[in-house]
Amino acid sequence: MTNPGGLGEPRGPSYLSPPVGRHGSPREQTQVWGAPVERDRRRVLLSRAVVLGLVAILLAGVVGGAVGTTLTKGDQQADAGSAGVPPRLPRAGGGAVRGGAGDLSDIAAQVLPSVVSVRVDRGFGQAAGSGFVIDRSGHILTNNHVVESGGAIKVVLQSGRPLRATLVGRDSATDLAVLKVAQPAGLEPLTLGRSADAAVGDQVLAVGSPLGLSGTVTAGIVSALDREVRLGSERGTALQTDAPINPGNSGGPLVNARGEVIGVNTAIATLGSQGSIGIGFAIPMDRAAQVADRIIRG
Repeated sequence: MTNPGGLGEPRGPSYLSPPVGRHGSPREQTQVWGAPVERDRRRVLLSRAVVLGLVAILLAGVVGGAVGTTLTKGDQQADAGSAGVPPRLPRAGGGAVRGGAGDLSDIAAQVLPSVVSVRVDRGFGQAAGSGFVIDRSGHILTNNHVVESGGAIKVVLQSGRPLRATLVGRDSATDLAVLKVAQPAGLEPLTLGRSADAAVGDQVLAVGSPLGLSGTVTAGIVSALDREVRLGSERGTALQTDAPINPGNSGGPLVNARGEVIGVNTAIATLGSQGSIGIGFAIPMDRAAQVADRIIRG
């Protein structure tokens, strides 16, 4: 990894305090204001100005209090209307429904136990990627390019517990593969969402093991829909996201703000040998679910 030198130390904008005036002696202040008669007249004017200012402040307080009361009531009404689970609102034009965003830390905690690191021992080296549980039978979805070289497959849970896995099948055209662990007890499948319901700007989390760092969560948005890229041996459409994705994220889930999987993280665009530049791609879950079902059914 190259060190991005030349950035220098962080600097904030300079701040120059305004010049502080000197407060002279009473004699000097009198000279500034002029003769004693003029000073008395100014005192009268200042007194009137102070009185008028106090009246204006009192009036502003009364008006502000009334407005503040109205705003407070409006906030209370809004809170009362959203006290429960956010309603699912229909999308424009009917069809599927979408819900509100949840707290991202809660979503991460919900998803992480079902995401695994995938390690393939090829004898002369090890391939690594990510995957996630899709049913209670112990099936795990990942990318084909993670396992296509062959070798003994092992998945590692968030807890660090390793499990042996077997390859159920793979599809090179869509770059998808399904694994299965023999002891699925305690493994909770993720909720598979509809990628067709995704919209540009939706918040998403990418979960996986980039560079071998298992249990890594990165956040972003859906940047584009139906982006045509090469996935596997063929070209296809993918969801584009700016959630940081790096080598090792392959096969991990892209989840929305409800914790539903809407894509399988698969590829990134890079400049030279650099890692994530904020342009990543995920296989839409609608397509991935169909392929996984076909592989499992044989």
